Amino acid sequence: MLDNIRIVLINTFHPGNIGAAARAMKNMGLSQLYLVEPRIYPSEEADSRAAGAKDVLDQATVVDTLEEAIADCQLVIGTSARNRSFDLPIFDARTCGEKVVTEAASGKVAIIFGRETMGLHNHELEQCNYHVYIPANPDYPVLNVSAAIQLVCYEIWQASLQDNKEEAPAEYPLHKEMQLFYEHLESALRKTRFIIPQHEGKVMKKLIRYFNRSRPEQIELNMLRGILRSVDETAARAEQTSPADSSQDNGAKS
Repeated sequence: MLDNIRIVLINTFHPGNIGAAARAMKNMGLSQLYLVEPRIYPSEEADSRAAGAKDVLDQATVVDTLEEAIADCQLVIGTSARNRSFDLPIFDARTCGEKVVTEAASGKVAIIFGRETMGLHNHELEQCNYHVYIPANPDYPVLNVSAAIQLVCYEIWQASLQDNKEEAPAEYPLHKEMQLFYEHLESALRKTRFIIPQHEGKVMKKLIRYFNRSRPEQIELNMLRGILRSVDETAARAEQTSPADSSQDNGAKS
């Protein structure tokens, strides 16, 4: 189950933090480390800070984009030092650990940590289903990224030790399947002119936020895709009925 849980670091500036993250993970039984565009890696400093967890570094997956890191995950959780509002459910670290362990029994889960100086960008948090906020001393609330990873990993480890008798969670679609749904949804909304090119506004951004928050189950997503296919078919039939065809029909009836 713990092998289904991955820690994702985005654009890490200091290689020592990558090594410290690997050590924190191994302390708590985690091994799946994903690095999105690390500034300096591989690095002797990362190896040194990892201490006995160099094996976690050696098998780390390095990718160019966040999308690549989370494509095959059914649950994506973003972390932030600030309690920003994206209409996403907010967890503390303990609740996060419990949720992660429950869902990792049936699918892959990603927990994302941002840059040392500014954390996650808004568009990155918008790809998440939940948001983890670690409250701290209001006079100095910002944790070092490796310290935040240690806290979250500790809560995951503690949750994994519990005798969890909850029912198996529902099957959820992967992140990449949700992205395909969003592309299909946007296409259908443009065909029906619900989205008008001259006045697009933030329709898709708000819809994506809504579906990320509500998390449709796999069977529900299949139904939504079926609805969109029906919209596509109806729009195609409407296009096939040209004004010329309508005028000929009217003439025959007269």
